[in-house]
This record gives sequence, structure tokens and C-alpha cells, in this order.
Amino acid sequence: MYEGDVLAGNWRRPGKGKIPKVPAERDLVVEDADSGFCGAVVACDKEAVTLEDRFGNRRLFPLAPAAFLLEGKPVTLIRPAAPAPAGPRRSASGSIAVEGLRARVARQSRIYVEGVHDAALVEKIWGHDLRVEGVVVEYLEGIDHLPAIVEEFRPEPGRRLGVLVDHLVPGSKESRIAAEITSPDVLVVGHPFVDIWQAVKPSVLRIPAWPEVPRGVPWKEGVIAALGWRMEPAEAWRRILGAVSTYTDLEPALLGRVEELIDFVTEAP
Repeated sequence: MYEGDVLAGNWRRPGKGKIPKVPAERDLVVEDADSGFCGAVVACDKEAVTLEDRFGNRRLFPLAPAAFLLEGKPVTLIRPAAPAPAGPRRSASGSIAVEGLRARVARQSRIYVEGVHDAALVEKIWGHDLRVEGVVVEYLEGIDHLPAIVEEFRPEPGRRLGVLVDHLVPGSKESRIAAEITSPDVLVVGHPFVDIWQAVKPSVLRIPAWPEVPRGVPWKEGVIAALGWRMEPAEAWRRILGAVSTYTDLEPALLGRVEELIDFVTEAP
């Protein structure tokens, strides 16, 4: 692998011409030759590559010549070439992107979600579509506020309200509160997940499944502990959101509900 006596301290990597150059494609597993850190590629720019090991630890390494081992052999990682566009550009939600978009004047209709994490995920995947349609997303800070918000909003044709609710399953508190809303200009839909975190596919985060959290344990803190993440919920959410790039990273149970809400609030009166 190296020329010279490694133990004598006079080793050096072979010349550049002998080392193959390999694009640092996402999920490529390599080892940093100096530190022995082994992980999959999760990001790469023109100067450095980020590797993530099987425990979820991430480290940044410069794209130096012969700095990595691939299947035990030295390689030089390079930044992958940008794929050539094939057909119309797509937004993160999968819709055809509107080039040179200037956000239209906001509609009177609104979409409400339960919390700031929900709003951030909706913005990341559907933000382009919402700006095309002029739809503003706000958050409830808890479904307990929903009846008061509906009363204050005063929905009517052309001024509709769409609401996305976490854990909307039969017999839950959320389902009882949603049943109080009877206006035809309000649509309350929900997904089955305890928290919006679960709407992100486990495979995106390199975990086998979202952990089961015992009753009485705060859900987010319980998930973090079960996964062995040494971080606060805010940092964990940044990690989760950072792993999401397109609609394919989300569960269908969330995708359909958000699309349904967008259609509802943009439907002509």
C-alpha cells in the first residue's frame, strides 16, 4: 500500500499517477487512510468529503490525493460530476419546477401544521409549489388551539383553511378535536405518526426503524436515547431534516395528505 518502511516513519503514498480517481458518490463506503475512519459518503464539495460511520458519527476529510482506501486499495476521491438534466427540472416534491419563479401574492387561504418541525419539512419539500400557488404555511403550536384558530380565521369559499395533524388516528385526542370542525371550507387531514420525525423513512437516516418509545417517556428524547445519539432534540431535528432532499425520502402517508391540502386550498371557489 505504501512505499518504504511504515514503522520507520519514512513511508510515503505511491505517486499520483498510480492511484485511480473515484467519484465520491453518495453511499460509497471508503476508509480514511490516515485515521482509519470508515464510513459512507453523505456529502461532497470541491474541497472535502463527509463520511458517516455505522454509528451515525460524521467526519469531514479533505479531497487529498490517495487519501482513502476503497476495498483496501488506495484511491483519490473526486467530486462527482453534476448529472446532465434530462427533461424539465423537478422540484423537491416531484412537480415540474417553474424557472425564474417570482412568488405570487399570497392567497387568503392558508395551510396550518402542528409545529415548527412540520413547517420546516413542508417548506423543504413543497416550498417551491407553495410559492407558485401563493399559499402560506403557519403552525398551530398544538392542535388544542385549532377550534379557536378556525373561529378567528372565519373560513369561506375562496378563503379556505387546510390543517395537517400529527397522529390523527381513531380514538385519539387529535381525532376528537378534528371532529369538532364542521365547516366545508376547512379540511383537517392527518398522518398516523406520533411525530413528524417518523414521516422520514428510516433508511434515509441509516437506521433499521424508528424505535418504540415506552409510554410516559417524552417521544423525541426516547428516540434519541434509543438511537444512541448524543444530542439535544433541536440538533437531532437538524440532522434528520438535513438528510431529506426529495419527496422520495418521506413516507407516502405524509405525501398524500400534504398534496391533498394544497389541492384543497388552491381549488377555485
